[in-house]
Amino acid sequence: MNALQEIANMMNETEKKAFIQYLSKKNKRKNTGNTELFNSLKTDDIKFKKKTLEDKKSADAYHALRKRLYDSLIDFMANRSFENDTSQENIILRLIVVSRLFFEHKLIKTAFKCLAKAEETALNIEHFSLLNEIYLTQIQFAHFNLSEPIEKIIEKFKANKKQLEYEEQLTLGYAVLRRELAAIYHEGRIVDFQALIKNTIETHGISLQQGLTFKSLYQILFIANEYASINNNYALIQPFVIKSYRFISKKTDLTDRHLYYHIYILYFIANFYFRNGQFTESQNYLNLMFNELQKQSGKYYQRFCLRYFLLLAFNENYIGHPEKAIEIAEKALSSNKKTDPNDSNDIRIMLIVFYIQQNAGRNAVKEMAKLNHTDSWYEKKMGMDWTIKKCLIEILLHAQQENTELALSRIKSFKRRYKKYLLTVNEERVIQYLLFTEQYVMKPEIIQTQKFQKAIEDFIISAESGPKDILIMSFLSWLLAKARRKKLYETTLNLLTTYFPAIHAVQ
Repeated sequence: MNALQEIANMMNETEKKAFIQYLSKKNKRKNTGNTELFNSLKTDDIKFKKKTLEDKKSADAYHALRKRLYDSLIDFMANRSFENDTSQENIILRLIVVSRLFFEHKLIKTAFKCLAKAEETALNIEHFSLLNEIYLTQIQFAHFNLSEPIEKIIEKFKANKKQLEYEEQLTLGYAVLRRELAAIYHEGRIVDFQALIKNTIETHGISLQQGLTFKSLYQILFIANEYASINNNYALIQPFVIKSYRFISKKTDLTDRHLYYHIYILYFIANFYFRNGQFTESQNYLNLMFNELQKQSGKYYQRFCLRYFLLLAFNENYIGHPEKAIEIAEKALSSNKKTDPNDSNDIRIMLIVFYIQQNAGRNAVKEMAKLNHTDSWYEKKMGMDWTIKKCLIEILLHAQQENTELALSRIKSFKRRYKKYLLTVNEERVIQYLLFTEQYVMKPEIIQTQKFQKAIEDFIISAESGPKDILIMSFLSWLLAKARRKKLYETTLNLLTTYFPAIHAVQ
């Protein structure tokens, strides 16, 4: 799909009608063809290009028409976005612009009132770059207001400048780390991420002791959360979580700009507590997150709802309410079809795990069939780690359904594609886990031998000695349930209870 088509697809019917009116006013000739071309995008008229080329006798003319339409579409969307933007940032910008206009026309008192209002709003949303513009404007025209000491304005400007520089350095470091994370997740790049974080902090002069804002806290928690995920050890980021709690607990009456970051921060904290088996704390933060999602007429509900339902279902499942967890996941998928596909994939893979735990194989197979892209596609869209987990879940599902040939085929392709990568990142335990699974699939009766059972028990004891992570232990439980001839869900909760006392085992 080309850029022109993509932009047209994101427009609603009202915007499309307004754009056609915009073109009609802009056109100086009646035979420009841009309206007809735009209408062909709406109806996917594949005959239009052929007809146009035949009429114009030139491919160049057609592509020139597309270029003009593209430029007009960009101008229209930019103007419309600015006109419809009621955000506080836009309000501040308008106040700065109009204040300068008033200064030019010697409306001094009104100009300073506009700047004062802009400053108050910018301080509320901690928008340091806009504050920088406000203070520069106040300083530039300070000669019109001799009653206000210029030293006071300069002092505010310098203090804000320090905050702005810190925010800029943190943003630079955040951008560097996010690029490396993208390479780790989507290209399988091998990186010492701990060393990278340390080097980035030193290079950009980032101090985690400096005063926090919602944006800076979000950026720090994002990196910390991803770092914990890579290491499968969420205890590593506990200091950040405690500091985050202290920060947000003091904040009330959040602005629009704060709200977005606040919801994200609550999600990160809820995820941290869930992955450490502290379900009461996790659910408390999920309740706070849900309350924030209702604010401003649910402005951010669609953006974050599936993440909320993901953690909510996870919590319910691992405190012993599997039916409720499945109901939450199923309803989330059926009721929110226009949300981020990545979030939908996360919910779906979680639901498949729940079905496997409840021995609902047919439902699991039905959901797995919906994840019908190639491994390469999922690596690019969802990341290497997610794709590996998806492949392992698919193998376990085939094994549980006694689809021996399919299970062995997926094991073979998995080893061919990921064995070298897993060994490089020191994840030999995944290879060992797969070996046990392969032996069981090829010869199910082997599970009855004491030697094989002991090998599995020893492997799980060894795996448990490392970082504790609920999702990894859920994989281990599948093997343990086979070895002990117990129900999978019961085995999962009993295993987790050993390490996470907040979980009440199913007896």
